Amino acid sequence: MDGTILVADDDRTIRTVLTQALTRAGCRVHATSSLVTLMRWVAEGRGDLVISDVVMPDGNGLETLPKIAELRPGLPVIVISAQNTIMTAIQAAEADAYDYLPKPFDLPDLMKRTGRALARRQKVTTPPGPVAAVNDLPLVGRTPAMQALYRLIARVMNTDIPVMVTGESGVGKSLISSIIHDLSDRRNLPFITASASDLQDVDSGASLLSRARAGTLLLDEVGDLDADAQARVVRLLDDLGDNAPRIMATSRVDLAPKIEVAAFREDLFYRLAGATLLTPSLRDRIDDVPLLAEHFLARADRDGGAVRALSAQALKLLRTYSWPGNVRQLEHTMRQLSVTGTEPEISQAEVEGALAGQPAAEPLQSSPDGDRLGASVARHLQRYFDMHGGVLPPPGVYQRILREVEVPLLEIALDATGGNQAKCADLLGINRNTLRKKLTELDIRVTRRRKLM
Repeated sequence: MDGTILVADDDRTIRTVLTQALTRAGCRVHATSSLVTLMRWVAEGRGDLVISDVVMPDGNGLETLPKIAELRPGLPVIVISAQNTIMTAIQAAEADAYDYLPKPFDLPDLMKRTGRALARRQKVTTPPGPVAAVNDLPLVGRTPAMQALYRLIARVMNTDIPVMVTGESGVGKSLISSIIHDLSDRRNLPFITASASDLQDVDSGASLLSRARAGTLLLDEVGDLDADAQARVVRLLDDLGDNAPRIMATSRVDLAPKIEVAAFREDLFYRLAGATLLTPSLRDRIDDVPLLAEHFLARADRDGGAVRALSAQALKLLRTYSWPGNVRQLEHTMRQLSVTGTEPEISQAEVEGALAGQPAAEPLQSSPDGDRLGASVARHLQRYFDMHGGVLPPPGVYQRILREVEVPLLEIALDATGGNQAKCADLLGINRNTLRKKLTELDIRVTRRRKLM
């Protein structure tokens, strides 16, 4: 790489790491902990690329982007932030950032993006109008799967291409569709949702277009449409004229098998799936469960429920449950727990009681491998890669998958040995110091007790 990089971050470690890595790659680096200094460098004409944090001691990095664009049109800015919410990704896109990376970021990934930014030199664009304020974030999650989804939302929200949002029931497909509309430049126009029953009438298409105007028309669960309704939708899409609404669709079923047996029109699929957003199931982003649970309990508190918090054991149980009903089921459970208990802390027993009356996860489809661990892991990994819709997952897959396997293995082994670390290390076949290091790294609590086996 060849170029001068301006780095702005209040974390000295990050400044040092980026300076060393970029210098080794052949770049010249100026690093600062001050946005004032960064803007002075930009005004002086220094730098071919800016890498900036959002929260800085003397201001907000996102708010400087329009000023940078005014002073130096075409100067690319990569935003890095520990505020890993959908609004950060959306605001970075709205402010015309070249790229956005959540912290902690993968250094090789950032280096690749830096190289691409230096090679391309972003074209001059006019920053769009401000995003409508969202006081209660509608989409919660900080896992890599959700960060990938946030990026896709930011990329497609102000385009006109049709969007297909897929995923299991309860993951929030309709919510994502409304978010794309509410944060887009069509936000002040109607958002109309049409179900299969709304498309049974011959004149339904014209009526829906009239109501949606130049806003957004969402075709909900298109996999449920019969042949006649599918034909009407095809004609509807073919007759779209000027000032037509943006078309979006959702589907909880995989449409590919339906296309193969002629149960879903292939021409309709390609008209609807200009961009496909696969929404991860809750079991595929289990690290978001604590954040979501806290979010739903806080919402219940605002709605008049009791002020309650989860105990450590209750939270552990929530993380080990498979959540067949996804986020919708978790929200229902938290709402129930907010009103059924009297103690400030929600116990493990309460969670067990709440989940006892709910449906269990559907069994995995049978396979030649039966219930072997390798087969289960292979299915999980395939779902994880499929979730990204043909795009590679964020870098760091190896460590993320190892962590998912290590945590339950160590917790179950500790439970089996009554918390005796020497016995646990012997059971696992590893050194006791190695076990202690793993327990510290993975933040696993150890409780000694007698184990009757």
